[in-house]
Formats: sequence, structure tokens, C-alpha cells
Amino acid sequence: MNHLGHKSAGDRIYDIVIYTILTLIMLGTLYPLIYIVSASLSNPWAIVKGELWLLPKDISLDAYRKVFQNPDIWTGYRNSILYLVVGTTINVVMTTMGAYALSRRDLVGRHVLVLLFTFTLLFNGGLIPTFLIYKNVLGLYNNLWVMVIPSAVSVWNLIVMRTYFQTSIPYELQEAAFIDGCSNIRTLTRIVLPLSMPIIAVMTMYYAVAHWNAYFMALIYLNDDWRMPLQMVIRNLLIQQDMGGLVGGQGESLVEQLLLTEGVKYAVIVVSSLPMLLLYPLVQKHFVKGVMMGAIKG
Repeated sequence: MNHLGHKSAGDRIYDIVIYTILTLIMLGTLYPLIYIVSASLSNPWAIVKGELWLLPKDISLDAYRKVFQNPDIWTGYRNSILYLVVGTTINVVMTTMGAYALSRRDLVGRHVLVLLFTFTLLFNGGLIPTFLIYKNVLGLYNNLWVMVIPSAVSVWNLIVMRTYFQTSIPYELQEAAFIDGCSNIRTLTRIVLPLSMPIIAVMTMYYAVAHWNAYFMALIYLNDDWRMPLQMVIRNLLIQQDMGGLVGGQGESLVEQLLLTEGVKYAVIVVSSLPMLLLYPLVQKHFVKGVMMGAIKG
């Protein structure tokens, strides 16, 4: 770019290439999402015959009607919301307290603790020993708490939040609070937390998405159907092709049920993804700021 602010030919070509690549990436990301929504709203015949490409064809809400009439879907929703609210609350509280402690310069042995925490990112005890401990020692097998207690703190998120506290909140401000007689708890609640809304929003989003998408812990440690989260219900529907009870109804032939199954598959995906799509705009304004500040090496 010259001193008059006009772009050179090389700069214009560079911009065109970058915008073209980003546009292709955006289209590659949006197309599957739009297709799934369109398929869930379309006549099943259009899906089976391959006539659906982008927009809905012969709009029908029968798939959503069948989904919301199924009690397993509502049970899964209830369980997932419960695990999300309880689990995310525990996650954010525990991560915030741990990150604040590790960010304090006067914490003796904090570097050793960080190394021990980091060690767990690289090595673990394995699935079978962990299963035996959860079942025989902790009594978490087929227990609702198995969905929130073992994942109470993510070490990666703990390090990111600790880095945010170290780089974004002046240590002198905390020292001034101690001089005025504040304890660690009061400093955390009155000084640190009000200045940490961006990183708290990011942590909330990370943990909430993880809890909403969690199915492996339920697959291994839960046995009762009424405890299963929504993702396990959807897994049983999509992977095991267990659609008979979901689409079956009076007055519907076998062919109609098989056709409706195609639309129901897409409808349950939309229904399960919608809450997270609604949550993201609420924390979007803090998301980029929190990620960038927490990613600074400290």
C-alpha cells in the first residue's frame, strides 16, 4: 500500500484470494447446516428421491410433530438441561477458584501444582481402572453425579483462566485490596470477578457445550434409560436405527413410517443443536475478547 492509501495490485490479489478462501470455508460450513434444517422441514419423498439440494421442498412439519410427541426426547432434554446447569455451575466455580489460587504470586509451590495438572493432560489411568474406581470406590456407576463430578475441572480451561487473571488483572489492584483488609475470598468476589466477565463467559460456553454434547460418560456409566441425556437418545435413534417407536402411529402404513423416518433423523439433529445455537449469541460479545486474553502466554 502506498502513502496515498491506495492498494497495490499485489495487495488486491492477496485480498481476493483471502476472501475467496474464507467464502469457500463459510459455504462449506453453512451448507450442511442449511441442508439439515431444510431436510427436516421437507416432504420425505423429496429426501428419498434426492430432489432436495438447499431449500425446503414441499414443507411439512410431520417430522417435528413426531419428535415432540416422543417422551424419550423430552426425558433426554430434561436430563441434558439438568447436567448442563449443575455441571456448568460446578465447572465455572471450581475453575475460577483454582485459577485464582494459581495466579497468586504468593502461593507456595504453584509452579509444581501447574506441572502436576499439566501431567494429567498427557497421561491418565486408562478406561478400565477409571471404571473400577468410579464403580467400586466412588459409587458413581449408574449415578447422576457421574455426569458432572469427574469433569468438574478441565485443566486446559484452568490454565487459560489462570493466564487471564495474570495478564489482564493488575496484581497491584489485588495488593491494594489486601492492604484495605480484604481477604482472598473478598478480593476474588469484589475485585477479580467483576473484571473477568469475558473469560467467565468463555468458560461458561466451553463447559456448556461440552455437557450438552456429552454422551460417552453416559454410554459407559449409566444403565437406566430415564437417566440418559439427549445425545444418548439421539445416538440410539440414529446409529441403532431404532425409529419404530418414534415414527409409528395410528393410520400410518409401513411405507409412510419408513419415509417419515428420513425426516425425523434430521429433525432430532436440529432439535438437539438448537439450544447451543441460541446460547452462543448471548456470550458472543465476550467470547473473542476472553479467548484472546486468556491465550496470552504467562
